[in-house]
Amino acid sequence: MKIKGAELKHGLFLAPMAGISDNAFRQTCRRLGAEFAVTEMISAKAVNFRNAKTMGLAKIESGELPAAIQLFGSEAGSMADAAKFICENFEFSAIDINMGCPAPKIIGGGDGSALMRNPPLAGAIMRAVVKAAEVYGMPVSVKIRGGWNEKEKNAPEIAKIAEESGICAIFVHGRTRERMYMPPVDLDVIKKTKDAVKIPVVGNGDIFNAADAQKMKSETNCDGVMVARGSLGNPWIFGEILCLFENRQYTPPTTSEKLETIRTHMEAMVFRKGEKTALLEARKHLAWYIKGYKASAPARKEINGSADLEEMMGIVRETMSC
Repeated sequence: MKIKGAELKHGLFLAPMAGISDNAFRQTCRRLGAEFAVTEMISAKAVNFRNAKTMGLAKIESGELPAAIQLFGSEAGSMADAAKFICENFEFSAIDINMGCPAPKIIGGGDGSALMRNPPLAGAIMRAVVKAAEVYGMPVSVKIRGGWNEKEKNAPEIAKIAEESGICAIFVHGRTRERMYMPPVDLDVIKKTKDAVKIPVVGNGDIFNAADAQKMKSETNCDGVMVARGSLGNPWIFGEILCLFENRQYTPPTTSEKLETIRTHMEAMVFRKGEKTALLEARKHLAWYIKGYKASAPARKEINGSADLEEMMGIVRETMSC
């Protein structure tokens, strides 16, 4: 599949994750095999108010490209205005519209997956953003869920509207909003969405290893896969998936290689956010990196009590060496 001239051999995407998929994490995953990344979701209203923090979230660096900026909002005019401003002021590969976030504070404003309940409004938003972005030659994708609840699995319907609106690709999280992140992922709704349209459809949900990715592709015939929680503490998952897709032997990273990746990730966070903010945010990433190791529980407690990168890395090194 192609997005703005970028040819993706396998359609292997890093998902947008609020508070997680920042510049440092996106670049880490891209280096390790992700073919395309998406920013944390960005409020269209905040863009239009020129909010400084939001401007920072929208910044994509060259090492992350190809990558998309994801916008959320429920007003067609506001979304179009934000898309126009982004096209004029940022470097990126596509705009992605968020119609999948299940968080209460997002759907409470009528945004995210709440739009799955209002197909006419969803269509109006997609048409408005496509019209605003096409002036700049910028493609627009959309991320949706299977539906609102088990009785309203309307992803295929929304997909058809998306295709008619000029959307270039659809990302489908195979769960309803009601199910949030409860297992299992519904592969059938992804397949039905793929069968309903001709534009690329990318499957998302419960991809924690290469076998999960292969299963999603084979059972849904989707054009690509998007990895979210499966990359937390394991950005090497992208290399594992690529090896399976390309019928190559996968060699897991050594402890030394893992530590090098973790340090590079942490130093990138410090460089971009400053030591105080970065180290506070680093705690959750380091907890994910050491998950599953014998002494991970006491190590997490030590990490959370530290405010020094070298001390944190020492705890991680010791934990991984046990």
